[in-house]
Amino acid sequence: MFEEVIHINKAKTTLFFGCLSWVLLFFFADSAQERENISHFLNENLLEIATLWLFLMSTMTFVAYLNAKGLIQTFVQKLFPQELSKRLLLILVALFALVLSAICDNVTATLVTIGLIQSFDLEKQDRLKMAALTVFAVNSGGVALITGDVTTLMIFLAGHVDMGQLLILLIPSAVSVVALAILFSFGMHGRVTTEVVQRTFTSVDIAIAIVFFATIICTMLFNIFFSIPPVLTFLMGLSIMFLIGRTVSTDAEQTQVLEYIRQIEYDTLLFFLGILMLVGMLQEIQVLEQVARWYSELAPIYSNYIAGVVSALLDNVPLTAALLKASPELTTSQWLGLTYSVGVGGSLLIIGSAAGIITMSKVKEMTFGAYMRYFPALLICYTIGYLLSISIPTLL
Repeated sequence: MFEEVIHINKAKTTLFFGCLSWVLLFFFADSAQERENISHFLNENLLEIATLWLFLMSTMTFVAYLNAKGLIQTFVQKLFPQELSKRLLLILVALFALVLSAICDNVTATLVTIGLIQSFDLEKQDRLKMAALTVFAVNSGGVALITGDVTTLMIFLAGHVDMGQLLILLIPSAVSVVALAILFSFGMHGRVTTEVVQRTFTSVDIAIAIVFFATIICTMLFNIFFSIPPVLTFLMGLSIMFLIGRTVSTDAEQTQVLEYIRQIEYDTLLFFLGILMLVGMLQEIQVLEQVARWYSELAPIYSNYIAGVVSALLDNVPLTAALLKASPELTTSQWLGLTYSVGVGGSLLIIGSAAGIITMSKVKEMTFGAYMRYFPALLICYTIGYLLSISIPTLL
């Protein structure tokens, strides 16, 4: 929060406190058995983080390559008009991020959408609005399909909702995202142009782009039909990318594709590491179980809404796991409301979701304080989406 004041990189801060929290757990353990239990939970936490790290690393390497070669900019030129109004761009970016995140993971959707935004010649405030809109839209799109968000998949696998019911969430997601775009459009005037990219692509560039999109599709299909973890599919796609890169004999412009791994911004990965270690510590000391107990004390319509707000501070995956463990008695519309809230609620704070953390690393002007300026608008649109998510199923 105070990065702009203390001038200490957020990755360093979170990593320090993430490590310190576990060190303190070991220091104040009452017995050798308790230390052994803490060590066991730490290993589980690090395994989860390692899985996310590898997934992020493989995704970011693909995007780094495609961005360096100008493929993303070219794709934007084909998809978007070369010149358009800022207000229209807001709507298009919102819908693009919403749809993309529904069919692929949030990390990929965020990286591609941020790359799209950066291809336009935008002023600082306009770029910040676009980035904040991307975070909200990406998290909103992910709640409607099991491929879009882990918490959606968890609630689906628990048998509380089916695929058809989840698709209903596209309505409140789309309405709330468009509403946010309209709110952000006030005060925005003028037109914007995209940077013209005149590049020729080699057969290797085209092949790697095809492998990237094929990997996204295979990630969804393999997970649905064979329960293969997404990280495994993406690592396989990355290995194919490396093998394709070896077919090029020239040294011009980093043809050794493996070099693109060095272009990954490891600040993002270290920030994830610190945040997830802190959340793992909260899970270890049973804070999340206490949250689940508080959840059961309120009426579901209120507790689901609050759970979404809490997910902006606590990782939504362990939070959802704790709530599922509490086994609340909910109707279908209430389960859909919970699915929406824990999926979208993380958008209220920049540190509340993977999309927010990646955006903060990619858009240098986006700090915790800068994002907080949009909190009222984000809260309004989150509330609109939540109310629709619990009311629309009862009307259909």
